[in-house]
Amino acid sequence: MSSSNSTTGVPKWEYSVRFILCFLGLVLSVYALHVELSRENDPEYRAMCDLGHSVSCSKVFTSRWGRGFGLVQIFTSKDSVLNQPNSVLGIIFYMLQLGLGQLVSSRSAFFLVMSSWVSVAGSVYLAVILAFVLGDFCVVCVSTYIINFALLYTNLKRRTGLEGHLKKAKSK
Repeated sequence: MSSSNSTTGVPKWEYSVRFILCFLGLVLSVYALHVELSRENDPEYRAMCDLGHSVSCSKVFTSRWGRGFGLVQIFTSKDSVLNQPNSVLGIIFYMLQLGLGQLVSSRSAFFLVMSSWVSVAGSVYLAVILAFVLGDFCVVCVSTYIINFALLYTNLKRRTGLEGHLKKAKSK
């Protein structure tokens, strides 16, 4: 019994795992956006993920690094349309992962892997900011970091499966 779809080379488990990871990533990103917008409208707002002084997601989401990774405002104003909340970038990323994951091509597999590497680099960068600059622990943030690493693994498995399938097809 093969662990991949014999017609595409994509691992059989990949579609359901991708859906679960992207769904969870979307839920967390939408929640993060909700918390950030609620906190901006009401500074007294307390989110479910605010568990203590150094375990506060709303503190992280409303920090400088909660928008454009803290980098966009270096090149443009803080209120620029380009300086979007990281959660909006997450929503876009997870939607792209979900959509492109429905395509079976080496080009889509390449884009899935490359965008996953970018998300993992962003996750590592934000984790360093979280731990060493903000001195905080954000349950939502760390959960998205884990999802991003899991998506990278999933995308690497997909690409390997597709490449193996193409090699077999060429040798026939």
